[in-house]
Amino acid sequence: MDALSPIRRQYLDVKRRYPHAIVFFRLGDFYETFDDDAELCSRELDITLTSKPMGKGLRVPLAGIPYHAVDGYIAKLIAKGYKVALCEQMSDPATSKGIVDRQVVRVVTPGTVIEGNLLDERANNYLACLAPSRRARSGSADAWPGDVGFAYIDISTGEFVAGALTQEQAAEELARIRPAEVLIPDGAAAPPWLDAAMHVTSVEPLWFDHDLATVTVQEHFRVASPEAFGIDRASLAVPACGAVLMYLRDNQAASVPLVASIRAHRAAEYVGLDAHTMRNLELFTAGRDLRRDGSLLATLDLTNTSMGARLLRRRLGQPLVDIAAIDRRLDAVAYCHESALRRARLSDMLREMPDVERLVGRIVASSAQPREVVALRRGLEMIPRLRAELASNGADGEFDPRIADIATRLRPCDDVAAAIAQAIDDETGATLEADNVVRPGFSEELDHLRLITRDVRRFVAELEAGERERTGIKSLKVGYNRVFGYYIEISKANAALAPEHYERRQSLVNAERYATPQLREYESQILTAKDRAAEIETTIFRQVCAQVSAAAVQLLATAGAVAELDVAWGLAEAAARYNYVRPALDTGDAIEIRDGRHPMVERSLAAGAFVPNDTQLSSSGAQIGIITGPNMAGKSTYLRQVAVIVLMAQCGSFVPASSASVGVADRVFTRVGAGDDLTSGQSTFMVEMIETSAILHNATARSLVILDEIGRGTSTYDGMAIARAVVEYLHNRPGLQAKTLFATHYHELVDLAAHLPRVRNFNVAVAEERGRIVFLRRIVPGGADRSYGVHVAELAGLPKAVVQRAREVLLELETDGRERTGSARASDAPQLSLFAATPPDDGLRRKLAGIDLDAMTPLDAMRVLYELRDRARSGAGQEGS
Repeated sequence: MDALSPIRRQYLDVKRRYPHAIVFFRLGDFYETFDDDAELCSRELDITLTSKPMGKGLRVPLAGIPYHAVDGYIAKLIAKGYKVALCEQMSDPATSKGIVDRQVVRVVTPGTVIEGNLLDERANNYLACLAPSRRARSGSADAWPGDVGFAYIDISTGEFVAGALTQEQAAEELARIRPAEVLIPDGAAAPPWLDAAMHVTSVEPLWFDHDLATVTVQEHFRVASPEAFGIDRASLAVPACGAVLMYLRDNQAASVPLVASIRAHRAAEYVGLDAHTMRNLELFTAGRDLRRDGSLLATLDLTNTSMGARLLRRRLGQPLVDIAAIDRRLDAVAYCHESALRRARLSDMLREMPDVERLVGRIVASSAQPREVVALRRGLEMIPRLRAELASNGADGEFDPRIADIATRLRPCDDVAAAIAQAIDDETGATLEADNVVRPGFSEELDHLRLITRDVRRFVAELEAGERERTGIKSLKVGYNRVFGYYIEISKANAALAPEHYERRQSLVNAERYATPQLREYESQILTAKDRAAEIETTIFRQVCAQVSAAAVQLLATAGAVAELDVAWGLAEAAARYNYVRPALDTGDAIEIRDGRHPMVERSLAAGAFVPNDTQLSSSGAQIGIITGPNMAGKSTYLRQVAVIVLMAQCGSFVPASSASVGVADRVFTRVGAGDDLTSGQSTFMVEMIETSAILHNATARSLVILDEIGRGTSTYDGMAIARAVVEYLHNRPGLQAKTLFATHYHELVDLAAHLPRVRNFNVAVAEERGRIVFLRRIVPGGADRSYGVHVAELAGLPKAVVQRAREVLLELETDGRERTGSARASDAPQLSLFAATPPDDGLRRKLAGIDLDAMTPLDAMRVLYELRDRARSGAGQEGS
């Protein structure tokens, strides 16, 4: 160590305390990284790797970045899961004796970011924590037995949620919130249900000690017990909360005061949604590339504020099951929806509202800039205008009951706004280093000091003119630089004319620079005034920030009310633009939707092009709908549409339909699509069976189940057998009876309606013209008898030779199948095929003989054929139709 330079010893001392972070070590105008950190940053940030002598015979790798560009580089490292420790200069290099004092002021990790330019303003940035059971922490071979403690926090807004969850519930919550970072005890392997793409940080196992965590929670919140937040003292949520608070103290201590409460997580309050369902229904991302465009969130997010956008996303991931709470949300949407003029006025105000939640968070963490404080003031000044608008139609300023709950929580915080307005200038500088942060007139001393410093130009001009006249040197100049301060410059040619009291400071090639006692005295006054003015401005700014921080709880409550109003406005605007209606919710077991539409698919088509469909399901009546029809006809769209409409209704949104009545669902399950899970060695079929198993084990009579093509990942007979067994289980299992939509190409499943009383058959209407098919997109009663797979292959652009050969093979297979099963079907009642040329009944045959189907449009032809089918059914009965 003696052979090392002082800076090298200082750096190594810092690095020993933060071994798992990349240390950004401030040296002047640069943040430097050394050793392995330098090589990593050079590689990940594409910056130059060099070396620096830091002791006798010692050169170490070095890579640096300018201090003013640090946020962009931190953002790149954080996005890749790294942690960055910012080591700042704590003393002025110009006045420090010896080495400059340096300290790590914060550690930036993926879950503790608070800088606005490093965050997605329309999404939360969560830090999550998983606490295993006591048995696991004491060395059990089973690392994650039983329930887990679960907590998550957005340190930029102060939102803190915790609860004890089953492993399935914890996996669902992680999929919903998509945390930037997950904490687990050091030495414990990540749980198998944790997404491998998530950034996992192992932390001190002692933080998860139940007794220590209880004390940590009690001391931080100044409560007698975690039960003050509805969390049982013995709950596994307590260790998770304690570990989160300890982690924040270590890495983002300045933000810890923002954490003022814990919200207990109650899984039973929300509709259960697993990761597959959220992905299949495209709630937050769409398509194979998981883009935001095309998702339900993108369709409904017309919010004006970042706070509203984040709240809308949380609501879409947590639909409610409490009807009263849902109706309160729908009331607020209805209030905004009924008047376009009201929406326009509210939008004008909401668009001017800053991100109050994150501004307060940055102010509490002492990282806010003056302009952000001014932005907060302007947002608070908008609150009285919002309240006045919401009260404008009420008697004596009363609020409409539908919006009163939100309006009464819009508290202006006038004292905070006034404190900012009195002290901070409207046109403040971007940073505290600017000399115009504090409003003129607020501090008499500061105003006097500013007068001194701003008279510099006048003083320099007067001094320069006076010295020129006194010396007779017309080229004499008065200047300033950081090294020598103020000086008088005379050219070499005129140097002999310099007065005796001029003191030489610097010799240049063509000039000499001097100082005078008068100049040194004025320089001292200026520098002293600048330093004192900066000190006063900093003190005043910090005092204002302290006053804001003291009102943080009230400010965040107001911000929450603004977010709720913005969400109600956005959903009302979506309802008005897209022709949505208010759904009716009840505790019954029925879902009845008239003219339902898929909200995302509808937006991708021309106006009026989407074909609406009705839905009627109930656990006691039409429990299971088996839907058959060709590929690309719209089966999957219809299935998803029903689930999305139910979720929209339970989120508190109007829905795309002419009317909708929804018996609240406790869970929504989907088994859609197929794909291998190569990382775990699971085939397409195995993935399908695992997901189906989860549905059958967890669904209830209040659940909605969407099944698309169960059994297609194996042989035809195996798949058909499994599909039939699944339908029978859902129908017959006592206490299950989940409302189910089941799309399939196994047309044999249509026969189940004859044996299972709560099964109904539906198909997607198709018209066939001159060997080609036309998709009508209508869901109609009855089963289909053809899949039109070859037609779809032709539409997909397969070579004509392949399509023709497929037709030949299909004809051979169908002929062979009829020959083998002809005797078994001989006794069956005649069935009217949807497109049969000759119906079995002579009267119907005569009616068809007078109809020229080729001359009709496909839709007209379908209407005639459905009429004929209904007549056949009325004569032969359902089984013989």
